[in-house]
Amino acid sequence: MDIGYTICFIQRGEELLLLNRHCPPVQGLWNGVGGKIENGETPLSSVQREVAEETNLFLEENLFEYKGTISWAIDGEGSGGMEAFIVRINDDLYPAPVEMDEGILAWKSVSWILSEDNHGVSPMIPYYLHTVLNENQEIHHHFTVRHGKIIEYANGKERKHVVVP
Repeated sequence: MDIGYTICFIQRGEELLLLNRHCPPVQGLWNGVGGKIENGETPLSSVQREVAEETNLFLEENLFEYKGTISWAIDGEGSGGMEAFIVRINDDLYPAPVEMDEGILAWKSVSWILSEDNHGVSPMIPYYLHTVLNENQEIHHHFTVRHGKIIEYANGKERKHVVVP
């Protein structure tokens, strides 16, 4: 499985800085910042670069907390994954919402992100976000997707079959 991407959640209190992307794969949905790991990059150097490119926040390496991997298998054919990080800041100075090249950045409350009725976030986030924000160990999260729907989610502690309407 190719873990070729990174994702980072920038946390300020009970809010996360999310990006509503202009382009696929999660076009029009709120998601963490991150992207493809380029040749010669480590996951940490990649996520640090991606955060700077997508937010104009130039953060020191020691601020990035590694939280594990998020992987997926799609229709029994494609698979991939991303290395997950969190950065916790206390700074109220970041202006948002703001339009960036990649999309619109805005602070969103964790409760809004995790609301059952919220269909505006990347669909995998509600499954793993609580663990990423609150667990101290690195955890592997895995999704099985069929016909665009999540049918199974598993992490280091649980395996859950998802009822698809």
